[in-house]
Amino acid sequence: MSVLERSTTCPPPADVSCKRIGTEDTLHLRHSVLWPNEEISKVQLPEDETGYHFGAFVHAQGEPVAVVSLFREMVPGEETIDNAARFRKFACDPVCQGRGIGTLLLREVFRFASTELGARVIWCDARASAAGWYERRGLRKFENPFFKGAVEYVRMKGYVDELGV
Repeated sequence: MSVLERSTTCPPPADVSCKRIGTEDTLHLRHSVLWPNEEISKVQLPEDETGYHFGAFVHAQGEPVAVVSLFREMVPGEETIDNAARFRKFACDPVCQGRGIGTLLLREVFRFASTELGARVIWCDARASAAGWYERRGLRKFENPFFKGAVEYVRMKGYVDELGV
């Protein structure tokens, strides 16, 4: 069920705000978008309590239309870079996809990672089907693709000074 189920349209990014939220505020959207046919535990992370969680909100709605979580985590294979951040469980309500809201939220996470955590590198495990979307936002593939169940993933990273943060 979409957060915006009563509406068939989603507002432009100008009508959306991004802010920090609690772990529990991410779970519904994570579950309904990323792994709807699995138990909710599939979208809960052991490290959620130490992460930074963000949501994009339509001003008239109380629930986020997009969510993402950020963690201090070194880039695999690049242990010499000690100031890295990893984002995970990025989900946007399908009604709002293609409107710039996910991009707006990701930019806020990049800004926070850089200014608040001092991260120089930001990385993620992206679904291979979404890799082009991340590339258009400045991230680049590294390492070989891998699978989580039947879903193919690729690791992607970006250097803060190249991401325009």
